[in-house]
Amino acid sequence: MGSAEHRATLYGIHPVRVMLERHAERVLMVRIAAQRADARVGLIEELARRHQRPVERVDMRSLTQLLGDVAHQGVAADITPVPPWTEDELLAALTDSRAPLLLALDGVQDPQNLGACLRTADACGVLAVVVPRDRAAQLTPTVRKVAVGAAESTPVVAVTNLVRTLKLLKQAGLWVVGADAAAEKAAAQADLTGPRVLVLGGEGTGLRRLTRENCDFMVRLPQLGVVESLNVSVAAGMLLYEAVRQRGGG
Repeated sequence: MGSAEHRATLYGIHPVRVMLERHAERVLMVRIAAQRADARVGLIEELARRHQRPVERVDMRSLTQLLGDVAHQGVAADITPVPPWTEDELLAALTDSRAPLLLALDGVQDPQNLGACLRTADACGVLAVVVPRDRAAQLTPTVRKVAVGAAESTPVVAVTNLVRTLKLLKQAGLWVVGADAAAEKAAAQADLTGPRVLVLGGEGTGLRRLTRENCDFMVRLPQLGVVESLNVSVAAGMLLYEAVRQRGGG
């Protein structure tokens, strides 16, 4: 059924149901708490059996011991994780999307922030999330747990040189939009409707100089209070949803 290195655990009713509906071939086993017998869990069991995926009924306490203190809702699945994309795979995927939306994170080091960014990226239809290979958070079990399934649906592209990748994306027809609290243009005033890469900097430091210099334009988010800067995952969510709003709400 696959080695431990080639499997990940997904939990929660919605993530497991969506995985069975969209990518049943990647589901290795479904575990359902014996105490759950409602319609939503029944649908998951039905989907698993329809796609000939093994289903195991387990005690709720055993499930909690396996997953830890998380909101698993009595449902979990062992799955084959989506493999990280290479830079070449990312560039090839652009041809399948009329107005691709990408998120690039310039040195985000906190796994919690990367996981939260992945959740929002998934919700906003982002094609992929691009991160530097060095001095930045990567796909770890902690990130997968925070992402609550998004790491299994939104490809992560770890690149050797983020600036080089941004240049390649520009050559492919995407505009690179950087986020900075000091930018003159508000995000709502900028055009985020076409092929775009939204770039946010790491915790505390923001965008690096070379990254900033390779942005086509910079935008800021509204800040009416006294806090100097937003958490990067919050800022990513606000900027991505502004792009979704401009694109007609998906």
